[in-house]
Amino acid sequence: MVTDFNLETTKQENCLVMKTFGYINNIGGQKIVDVFNEHKDNGINNFILNLSESKIVNSIGISYLIEVIEKLNNSNGKLIFTNLDPTIEKTFTIMGLFQFAEKADTVEDAYGLI
Repeated sequence: MVTDFNLETTKQENCLVMKTFGYINNIGGQKIVDVFNEHKDNGINNFILNLSESKIVNSIGISYLIEVIEKLNNSNGKLIFTNLDPTIEKTFTIMGLFQFAEKADTVEDAYGLI
């Protein structure tokens, strides 16, 4: 199993799109939180997380995503997950993440939710 992780970002107005590549575990989750914190501190309050190139998220990775969701909910921000693998979408649904974050099929669809 490939455990490498990478992250690309694109900023558009008050929104940051983060596209993940690889396994979201403790390393990937921490990178997401680090990029989130950097941009949140600079006034960005809406985030789109494109998971098209990530097919596996473990429980530790999910705990980092929950940290991001909590911070955004405390500041009236938004996190939208896009391009979800069916297994990840089912896992996030079972864990209740979509009660506090949103999902969209594509990044373009997510812009319509902001």
